[in-house]
Amino acid sequence: MPVETSSTNRLPEPSFSLRRRWTEKQAISYLMQQGVENPGVISLAAGLVDPGSLPVEETRQAVRELLADDRRAREVLQYGTTQGAQTLRQQLLGHLARLEGCSVEDLGIDAEQLILTTGSQQFLSLVADALIDPGDICLVAAPTYFVFLGVLNGLNACTIAVDTDENGMDPDALEAQLIRLEADGRLDRVKLIYLVSYYENPTGLCLSAARRERIVEIAKRWSKFHRLYVLEDAAYREMRYDGPVLPSVWGFDGSRESVILAQTFSKSFSPGLRVGYGVLPRDLIAPICDRKGNEDFGSANFNQHLIATVMQRGLYAPHVEKVRDSYRNKRDCMLRAIDTHFAGIEGVTWVHPHGGLYVWMTLPDHMETGFTSPLFRQAANVEGVMYVPGELCYGGEKASRPSHQMRLSFGVEEPSKLDEGTRRLANAVRAVV
Repeated sequence: MPVETSSTNRLPEPSFSLRRRWTEKQAISYLMQQGVENPGVISLAAGLVDPGSLPVEETRQAVRELLADDRRAREVLQYGTTQGAQTLRQQLLGHLARLEGCSVEDLGIDAEQLILTTGSQQFLSLVADALIDPGDICLVAAPTYFVFLGVLNGLNACTIAVDTDENGMDPDALEAQLIRLEADGRLDRVKLIYLVSYYENPTGLCLSAARRERIVEIAKRWSKFHRLYVLEDAAYREMRYDGPVLPSVWGFDGSRESVILAQTFSKSFSPGLRVGYGVLPRDLIAPICDRKGNEDFGSANFNQHLIATVMQRGLYAPHVEKVRDSYRNKRDCMLRAIDTHFAGIEGVTWVHPHGGLYVWMTLPDHMETGFTSPLFRQAANVEGVMYVPGELCYGGEKASRPSHQMRLSFGVEEPSKLDEGTRRLANAVRAVV
């Protein structure tokens, strides 16, 4: 019999969970979609990597080696473990020791404290999910990585923005927020301090060494009701082009109890492999693995063994050097283009980053940059150029967020398009100034 489809017999609307409602209309999905569906638009928004920097030959060599022997091939094509391939976790101890400038023994951790994830984004999400209940508080830099703000929104967490300057999150402002929260009777709800420590997405700035040490000290001292963790997102750590070499925030946590470190191979090697990793205090190993077991009981085993092979064969470090050279050139191209095309526009300032993929630009206070603003419409629909509105990168109440800033990415476009895209953006700004 035909199915009845009249309006009188229509099924009721679906009933979604609260978490679905908390996560609707994520900006990252919109921006990625626009970049894919509008190839004529120059994207200074997408945080994608340069296609020319992708390690085709290195990956090909590693795949050949992994598949050359049938027994080994079956091993890497099988399910892995929730925590990740032991061979890569052992490799990562040496890798982390090189980054920290110490021996593996001096790291003060073992491979059990390392967990491999589907990019560092999954690791960040797992940490938040394991620690935060609805209404709990995460203190974040103002501005900060807007995709992690989406994760926090998806948990119905309260994000509180902490003032920053050219040296990153201000420890005095952080302590002032904690004092205020204690006076309000909400200190027991504070679970995390989140930091993008190197060449921050979105500003390109680094947290200074002195502030790194002080923030760890503040987290330990304010652990009055429970452990207050610092979540260090070091996704861009290996993307340094010039400027000082900075120690990790994690390195200042001598007890290895208070700082959670997240890193990834997405920027330094390949985002398509989606291999990230985190270093956990021992108390968090079981909670994070339990949560991960519910999600995937093991991220892509083949990709983890591929990365391990790349590192074992000495292919990783030379590739990272090539990537740095490429992005240093592109950063310099964008900065030259801004100097040229924004010349004469009053009240526009921008950050000169020492690494990463982004330039943070501030316009005059009256020039809004949001998706519904005249500037965004002029840029996207008339000039054919996209950027990330800066207001997306702030936690706290929407009414208090600055609305006259933007994040520009030099990651995906060729130098000629970076120049042209910057010219188009300057034209859009002049049109609505």
